[in-house]
Amino acid sequence: MRKWRLHPLLLTPATLFRITVESPHPPHTDEPRRILRLFQAKPMILISSSLAGFFLCTLGYLKYAPLPKGIIMDPSRILASDGKGLADLVSAGVTRQVVTLADIPLSLQEATVAIEDRQFYAHHGINLKGIARALLANVGAGHVVQGGSTITQQLAKNLFLTSDRTLSRKMREMLLAMQLEWHYTKPQILSDYLNVIYYGEGATGIGTASLSYFGKPVSRLTLAESAMLAGLPKGPSLYDPLLHPKAAKERQHTVLSAMVHAGFITTAAARAAERQPLTYIRRTAAQTDAPYFVDAATRDLKQQFHLTSDDLYRGGLMIHTPLDVTLSRHVDQIIKTKLQPFPGLQAAVVVMDPQNGDILAYSGGRDYRTSPYDRAQAMRQPGSTFKAMVYAAALERGKTPATRYKSAPTVFSLSRTPGSAYLVHNFADDYAYHNLDMQQAIARSDNVYAVHTALDTGLLHVIKTARALGLPDDMKPYPSLALGVFPVSPLQMARAYAVFANGGLLVHPHFVSRITDAQGHVLRRAPDDRLQVLRPGIAAQMTQMLTHVMKPGGTGYRVASLLTEPVAAKTGTTDTDAWMVGYTPRAVCAVWVGYDQMRPLSSLASHVAAPIFANVMEQAIRERPSSGFLATATSGIENVAIDPETGQRATSMCPDRDILPFRAGTAPTVTCVAHPEKNAPVWERAWNAVRSLFGG
Repeated sequence: MRKWRLHPLLLTPATLFRITVESPHPPHTDEPRRILRLFQAKPMILISSSLAGFFLCTLGYLKYAPLPKGIIMDPSRILASDGKGLADLVSAGVTRQVVTLADIPLSLQEATVAIEDRQFYAHHGINLKGIARALLANVGAGHVVQGGSTITQQLAKNLFLTSDRTLSRKMREMLLAMQLEWHYTKPQILSDYLNVIYYGEGATGIGTASLSYFGKPVSRLTLAESAMLAGLPKGPSLYDPLLHPKAAKERQHTVLSAMVHAGFITTAAARAAERQPLTYIRRTAAQTDAPYFVDAATRDLKQQFHLTSDDLYRGGLMIHTPLDVTLSRHVDQIIKTKLQPFPGLQAAVVVMDPQNGDILAYSGGRDYRTSPYDRAQAMRQPGSTFKAMVYAAALERGKTPATRYKSAPTVFSLSRTPGSAYLVHNFADDYAYHNLDMQQAIARSDNVYAVHTALDTGLLHVIKTARALGLPDDMKPYPSLALGVFPVSPLQMARAYAVFANGGLLVHPHFVSRITDAQGHVLRRAPDDRLQVLRPGIAAQMTQMLTHVMKPGGTGYRVASLLTEPVAAKTGTTDTDAWMVGYTPRAVCAVWVGYDQMRPLSSLASHVAAPIFANVMEQAIRERPSSGFLATATSGIENVAIDPETGQRATSMCPDRDILPFRAGTAPTVTCVAHPEKNAPVWERAWNAVRSLFGG
């Protein structure tokens, strides 16, 4: 009788069992050897069985396991302070366009395959050679220079996975890619890939990208346009033809060369496509409210919160902002109304909460649709609005509001070198021709006083103070510094004046309050990064003096009647720029008016900034009323009546009196010698006269 036995030495993954016929009574002398061979074969049996089992399980999983539910997340949404949506971060002016493979020209399909995955039609989801090649290239370079993901893997990542760079995520991506290949055809996979991949400029999917960049349906794309778009997924920002045309053109050349190498097109066709000029469209705003703000908030999300394009355009995030929609709409309407008589004239407005830096309203121009350029962050000469920094520096260095200089045409000698002089004029040659105190100089916007103050304070000290208040650090110690010749942006000026409004704290402008997921879980909050940069007493002094700009004789008085609450402000005018910057305790507003081409302003155009400012500030006052400056600005300040003629403490006999704010211990102690009290003893008058000679 024969006995069937398994031959373990011939067990392999391909052939699990082999049956051989052996003698039922083998020689007794072979038994130890046979047992030894059996023990030696056990590891092979275990390994082979494991591999076979894994192989069979994998095949079963790929065939029968359901694919996970796709997690293509919604675009992130930007919300106003009241929770209403401002914008979805998708390609502006268009919606997500899903197209079929029949709509997509063959040139685009081939361009995508050539540049992303040349072996697409040959592999089964993963390309082991490609992975090995990428691994070697990355190891040799010391950083990631080449990716090994196939089109199917990229689709799996976009459909089912996050962007985490972990080994487990990569392994899951590979498994899902093989599963996709088992369930779908190559055309289906390519079609889905082209509809979910990100092409930059907020465009997810080739249908959206075609409309965003070229303003045409995808079916009408040329070979040149197809090659340009096919090159974008590798680096949507890096190869954006609107931002980096040279890099985009080089990328197009790479794609066309890959198509030639793959045999999709001829060299002649590639060269012809490279020569074809491409015309791009400028996007229009998809949102109806605050498009300049949305752009600025998007930049802030990338720069301050370090969010990626995937986070913004596919992350499904809720971006909560402090924007006041009512105030923002009012700003847009006022700009439109006030600029209507002046073709080409532009304006920028920033309204900020001085206590925490929240941006309440923001406009970078008169019409986003015709010009999305953000003038609220453009650098322009601030003119006399910069004088506030000069006087803050002077107060820091020991000057007081009673410090006096004569308002008259003045030539300043800058060095001992003959001919080295600086002649200062007031606007329209308007001089007082007598001594002014600081408060009067601020109200009148006296240039001569400002230059006197800057030179006596020290230009380097003025620059130091300006930097502390958040202004650019590239200013030079020239006398003209005092007159605002070094460019700043409206956003920077709003931030600087906020320091006076809040008691000396520098706040960071916040376009974003917090970021949550779709379920409302807070992921990030705007930091509380306030920094004390100015003594509270000096901020209070500046506030009280700046309120006189809105009083009779001040440069802002003509619009003061539009305001129902005290406002501290400063006007500024250069040949090409008009400004007004000011605040209440709860809102600071910066307004700039000018031409993009740096054209000189007409007399009428130069007067537009003030009414825009007043109208915007009044709306802010209505929405954010305060108890006035007395409750917030007088701590540690002594208001003293000063005779403007002598700069000494006023008596009851002085015909004019200025109420000036002094920090404790800095007010003049001598009473006015020109107008002594009627009943003052002779000795007191004489003593005061002697003290006045020595500045007492």
